[in-house]
Amino acid sequence: MPLPLHIPDLSDGPLALEPVGGRPPPPRAPLPWHQRLRELVATYLPLLLMGVLALGTWWLVKNTPPAEPPPADALPRKEPDYTMHNFVVERFDKDGKLKLRMQGELLRHFADSDIIEIDQARVRAVSPDGRVTLAQAKRAVANGDGTELQLIGDAQVDSQGPQGETVEFRGEFLHAFLAQERLRSHLPVRVRRGGSEFQAAGMDYDHLAGLLKLEGRMRAVLLPQARAASAAGR
Repeated sequence: MPLPLHIPDLSDGPLALEPVGGRPPPPRAPLPWHQRLRELVATYLPLLLMGVLALGTWWLVKNTPPAEPPPADALPRKEPDYTMHNFVVERFDKDGKLKLRMQGELLRHFADSDIIEIDQARVRAVSPDGRVTLAQAKRAVANGDGTELQLIGDAQVDSQGPQGETVEFRGEFLHAFLAQERLRSHLPVRVRRGGSEFQAAGMDYDHLAGLLKLEGRMRAVLLPQARAASAAGR
Protein backbone atom coordinates (compact mmCIF):
# COMPACT_ATOMS: atom_id res chain seq x y z
CA MET A 1 0.00 0.00 0.00
CA PRO A 2 1.57 3.36 -1.11
CA LEU A 3 2.33 5.96 1.44
CA PRO A 4 1.13 9.54 0.87
CA LEU A 5 3.88 12.20 0.29
CA HIS A 6 3.17 15.62 1.66
CA ILE A 7 4.98 18.60 -0.05
CA PRO A 8 4.80 21.85 1.82
CA ASP A 9 3.18 24.80 0.03
CA LEU A 10 6.16 26.98 -1.06
CA SER A 11 3.97 29.87 -2.17
CA ASP A 12 3.07 30.79 1.31
CA GLY A 13 6.41 32.43 2.15
CA PRO A 14 9.40 34.19 0.49
CA LEU A 15 12.28 32.18 -0.94
CA ALA A 16 15.90 33.10 -0.39
CA LEU A 17 19.17 31.46 -1.35
CA GLU A 18 21.95 31.59 1.12
CA PRO A 19 25.43 30.22 0.97
CA VAL A 20 25.88 26.90 2.44
CA GLY A 21 26.70 27.39 6.04
CA GLY A 22 26.00 31.18 5.63
CA ARG A 23 29.60 32.00 4.34
CA PRO A 24 30.52 34.14 1.25
CA PRO A 25 32.23 32.45 -1.75
CA PRO A 26 35.98 32.34 -1.59
CA PRO A 27 37.81 35.20 -3.50
CA ARG A 28 39.03 34.57 -7.07
CA ALA A 29 42.63 33.59 -7.32
CA PRO A 30 44.79 36.29 -9.09
CA LEU A 31 45.72 35.60 -12.71
CA PRO A 32 49.35 34.91 -13.63
CA TRP A 33 51.32 37.94 -14.80
CA HIS A 34 51.66 36.74 -18.38
CA GLN A 35 47.88 36.27 -18.69
CA ARG A 36 47.26 39.75 -17.30
CA LEU A 37 49.77 41.10 -19.83
CA ARG A 38 47.91 39.42 -22.67
CA GLU A 39 44.62 40.96 -21.53
CA LEU A 40 46.20 44.43 -21.36
CA VAL A 41 47.71 44.02 -24.81
CA ALA A 42 44.38 42.82 -26.25
CA THR A 43 42.62 45.84 -24.72
CA TYR A 44 45.03 48.63 -25.76
CA LEU A 45 46.52 47.16 -28.97
CA PRO A 46 43.94 48.87 -31.33
CA LEU A 47 44.65 52.28 -29.78
CA LEU A 48 48.38 51.66 -30.07
CA LEU A 49 48.09 50.71 -33.74
CA MET A 50 46.00 53.81 -34.53
CA GLY A 51 48.61 56.01 -32.88
CA VAL A 52 51.43 54.38 -34.86
CA LEU A 53 49.45 54.80 -38.11
CA ALA A 54 48.80 58.50 -37.43
CA LEU A 55 52.47 59.09 -36.60
CA GLY A 56 53.57 57.32 -39.78
CA THR A 57 51.18 59.38 -41.92
CA TRP A 58 52.48 62.65 -40.43
CA TRP A 59 56.06 61.58 -41.07
CA LEU A 60 55.32 60.70 -44.71
CA VAL A 61 53.60 64.04 -45.36
CA LYS A 62 56.43 66.00 -43.76
CA ASN A 63 59.21 64.16 -45.57
CA THR A 64 57.60 63.76 -49.02
CA PRO A 65 59.59 65.92 -51.49
CA PRO A 66 57.58 68.60 -53.39
CA ALA A 67 56.51 67.88 -56.94
CA GLU A 68 59.12 68.88 -59.48
CA PRO A 69 58.14 71.74 -61.81
CA PRO A 70 57.61 70.84 -65.46
CA PRO A 71 60.64 71.22 -67.68
CA ALA A 72 61.28 74.62 -69.16
CA ASP A 73 60.42 73.40 -72.66
CA ALA A 74 56.87 72.55 -71.53
CA LEU A 75 56.15 76.07 -70.22
CA PRO A 76 54.57 78.64 -72.56
CA ARG A 77 57.12 80.96 -74.04
CA LYS A 78 56.91 84.61 -73.09
CA GLU A 79 59.89 85.52 -75.24
CA PRO A 80 59.88 85.38 -79.05
CA ASP A 81 61.30 82.21 -80.52
CA TYR A 82 62.74 84.16 -83.45
CA THR A 83 63.10 87.74 -84.68
CA MET A 84 63.86 89.36 -88.04
CA HIS A 85 65.21 92.83 -88.80
CA ASN A 86 64.29 94.86 -91.90
CA PHE A 87 62.27 91.95 -93.19
CA VAL A 88 59.75 91.26 -95.96
CA VAL A 89 57.28 88.37 -95.67
CA GLU A 90 55.08 87.42 -98.63
CA ARG A 91 52.19 84.99 -98.98
CA PHE A 92 50.81 83.64 -102.24
CA ASP A 93 47.60 81.93 -103.25
CA LYS A 94 47.38 78.47 -104.80
CA ASP A 95 47.86 80.00 -108.27
CA GLY A 96 51.08 81.70 -107.22
CA LYS A 97 49.62 85.21 -107.09
CA LEU A 98 50.71 87.55 -104.33
CA LYS A 99 47.95 88.06 -101.76
CA LEU A 100 49.83 89.53 -98.78
CA ARG A 101 53.11 91.30 -98.15
CA MET A 102 54.23 92.40 -94.69
CA GLN A 103 57.40 94.34 -94.02
CA GLY A 104 58.88 96.39 -91.21
CA GLU A 105 61.90 97.18 -89.10
CA LEU A 106 61.53 94.33 -86.60
CA LEU A 107 59.42 91.16 -86.47
CA ARG A 108 58.92 89.06 -83.34
CA HIS A 109 57.21 85.66 -83.45
CA PHE A 110 55.74 84.06 -80.30
CA ALA A 111 55.43 80.30 -80.56
CA ASP A 112 52.94 79.81 -77.70
CA SER A 113 50.23 81.88 -79.43
CA ASP A 114 51.53 81.96 -83.03
CA ILE A 115 51.38 85.76 -82.92
CA ILE A 116 53.58 88.12 -84.93
CA GLU A 117 54.46 91.62 -83.74
CA ILE A 118 55.87 94.12 -86.22
CA ASP A 119 57.49 97.49 -85.55
CA GLN A 120 56.95 100.20 -88.22
CA ALA A 121 54.69 97.86 -90.15
CA ARG A 122 53.71 98.27 -93.80
CA VAL A 123 51.21 95.86 -95.35
CA ARG A 124 49.96 95.30 -98.90
CA ALA A 125 46.96 93.00 -99.29
CA VAL A 126 45.42 91.92 -102.61
CA SER A 127 41.83 90.67 -102.59
CA PRO A 128 40.63 87.88 -104.93
CA ASP A 129 39.16 90.51 -107.31
CA GLY A 130 42.53 92.28 -107.53
CA ARG A 131 41.70 95.21 -105.26
CA VAL A 132 44.79 96.47 -103.42
CA THR A 133 44.67 97.61 -99.80
CA LEU A 134 47.63 99.40 -98.22
CA ALA A 135 48.09 99.67 -94.44
CA GLN A 136 50.73 101.00 -92.10
CA ALA A 137 51.20 101.73 -88.39
CA LYS A 138 53.87 102.20 -85.77
CA ARG A 139 53.11 98.69 -84.55
CA ALA A 140 51.12 95.76 -85.89
CA VAL A 141 49.97 92.48 -84.37
CA ALA A 142 49.00 89.66 -86.74
CA ASN A 143 47.96 86.03 -86.37
CA GLY A 144 50.02 83.24 -87.88
CA ASP A 145 48.37 83.15 -91.32
CA GLY A 146 48.07 86.94 -91.62
CA THR A 147 44.27 86.97 -91.99
CA GLU A 148 43.78 89.20 -88.93
CA LEU A 149 45.78 92.36 -88.37
CA GLN A 150 45.70 94.97 -85.60
CA LEU A 151 47.27 98.32 -86.45
CA ILE A 152 48.33 100.35 -83.41
CA GLY A 153 49.62 103.94 -83.37
CA ASP A 154 49.10 106.32 -86.29
CA ALA A 155 47.21 103.60 -88.16
CA GLN A 156 46.35 104.15 -91.83
CA VAL A 157 44.44 102.03 -94.33
CA ASP A 158 43.89 103.03 -97.96
CA SER A 159 41.57 101.00 -100.15
CA GLN A 160 38.79 101.26 -102.74
CA GLY A 161 35.04 101.30 -102.25
CA PRO A 162 32.48 99.19 -104.13
CA GLN A 163 32.31 101.75 -106.98
CA GLY A 164 36.09 102.08 -107.17
CA GLU A 165 36.20 105.29 -105.13
CA THR A 166 39.12 105.88 -102.80
CA VAL A 167 38.46 105.12 -99.15
CA GLU A 168 40.91 106.24 -96.45
CA PHE A 169 40.82 105.30 -92.77
CA ARG A 170 42.87 107.02 -90.08
CA GLY A 171 43.05 106.43 -86.32
CA GLU A 172 45.17 105.23 -83.44
CA PHE A 173 43.74 101.70 -83.74
CA LEU A 174 42.35 99.79 -86.71
CA HIS A 175 41.46 96.10 -86.68
CA ALA A 176 41.47 94.47 -90.12
CA PHE A 177 39.91 91.11 -90.99
CA LEU A 178 41.39 90.47 -94.40
CA ALA A 179 39.50 87.26 -95.26
CA GLN A 180 36.11 88.90 -94.51
CA GLU A 181 37.29 92.28 -95.90
CA ARG A 182 36.15 94.12 -92.77
CA LEU A 183 37.73 96.93 -90.80
CA ARG A 184 36.73 97.89 -87.24
CA SER A 185 37.77 100.27 -84.49
CA HIS A 186 36.50 101.08 -81.00
CA LEU A 187 38.59 104.27 -80.90
CA PRO A 188 38.04 107.60 -82.71
CA VAL A 189 38.52 107.38 -86.48
CA ARG A 190 38.48 109.61 -89.52
CA VAL A 191 37.16 108.27 -92.82
CA ARG A 192 37.41 109.89 -96.22
CA ARG A 193 35.28 108.39 -98.97
CA GLY A 194 34.64 109.84 -102.39
CA GLY A 195 35.57 113.36 -101.26
CA SER A 196 33.41 113.30 -98.13
CA GLU A 197 34.90 113.07 -94.66
CA PHE A 198 33.51 111.48 -91.49
CA GLN A 199 34.76 111.55 -87.92
CA ALA A 200 33.30 109.20 -85.28
CA ALA A 201 34.04 107.53 -81.96
CA GLY A 202 34.20 104.14 -83.65
CA MET A 203 33.26 102.31 -86.83
CA ASP A 204 32.60 99.02 -88.59
CA TYR A 205 33.28 98.86 -92.33
CA ASP A 206 32.11 95.88 -94.40
CA HIS A 207 33.49 96.13 -97.93
CA LEU A 208 31.61 93.11 -99.32
CA ALA A 209 28.28 94.58 -98.18
CA GLY A 210 29.32 98.15 -99.10
CA LEU A 211 28.31 99.30 -95.62
CA LEU A 212 30.05 101.82 -93.35
CA LYS A 213 28.66 102.00 -89.80
CA LEU A 214 29.82 104.91 -87.65
CA GLU A 215 29.45 104.79 -83.88
CA GLY A 216 29.19 107.39 -81.12
CA ARG A 217 29.40 111.11 -81.73
CA MET A 218 29.89 111.82 -85.42
CA ARG A 219 30.92 114.77 -87.52
CA ALA A 220 30.65 114.73 -91.31
CA VAL A 221 31.50 116.92 -94.26
CA LEU A 222 29.49 115.78 -97.30
CA LEU A 223 30.17 116.89 -100.85
CA PRO A 224 27.51 116.93 -103.56
CA GLN A 225 27.52 113.82 -105.72
CA ALA A 226 28.84 115.53 -108.87
CA ARG A 227 31.52 117.39 -106.96
CA ALA A 228 32.52 114.23 -105.14
CA ALA A 229 32.85 112.35 -108.43
CA SER A 230 35.00 115.16 -109.81
CA ALA A 231 37.20 115.13 -106.70
CA ALA A 232 37.59 111.37 -106.89
CA GLY A 233 38.63 111.57 -110.56
CA ARG A 234 41.45 114.01 -109.95
